[in-house]
Amino acid sequence: MKQIEATILGQSYMLACPPGGERLLLDAVAIVDREMSAIRDAGKVKARERIAVLTALNLAYQQAERASAPAPATQPGPAGSAAEHTSLDLAPLIRRIDAALGDDGHLL
Repeated sequence: MKQIEATILGQSYMLACPPGGERLLLDAVAIVDREMSAIRDAGKVKARERIAVLTALNLAYQQAERASAPAPATQPGPAGSAAEHTSLDLAPLIRRIDAALGDDGHLL
């Protein structure tokens, strides 16, 4: 499994990445970094672990909202279209973050 270096909230992490998954993982890192930075910049939470937990909860809530929203009416498209891949499974992302945190503890 390939490893890539990613920076989240100014801290570098080496993350395992399946072949061909680099772009998807880097996109996920960018989302997590953006969300964690927004919470930190709001100034109410300082502890990285709490910021990580709040970020995970925010992302999970957003995913739940998308999952419960009625699907928009679309015209049939080719198999594998973007409309079929709008779901974000957070469990693998949380496992990767847990692995990156190592001895620092787990998110959930």
